[in-house]
Amino acid sequence: MTMGRLADTPEPPYFAVIFTSQASQVDTAGYARTAQHMLELAERQPGYLGIEETRDEDGVGITVSYWESLAAIEAWKKQADHLDAQRLGRERWYNAFRLRITRVERATAWKAPKSSDT
Repeated sequence: MTMGRLADTPEPPYFAVIFTSQASQVDTAGYARTAQHMLELAERQPGYLGIEETRDEDGVGITVSYWESLAAIEAWKKQADHLDAQRLGRERWYNAFRLRITRVERATAWKAPKSSDT
């Protein structure tokens, strides 16, 4: 299983886009390049707050991206390179996916103290 970092999001409210997918395992190198490009591009989009992602050995992945507003999500959805990636995902990289958008109303965080802090 691969995991990224935990996103450092602001105080709610904000929005989360939850993208759950089953990878096709076709053109994995092309998928990896495009996924990296999408991450770099998303980070430059107005309203982007962060991302968390993981994928297991069977190709099931969950990506949660965080956004300031529904308008920011809509703008990202319509971004030209992202539209190309969406098309390629449907044509080549995914056997199935689910996309859900939700408003985050409450969030809590905890982090274990470092051993030198005790």
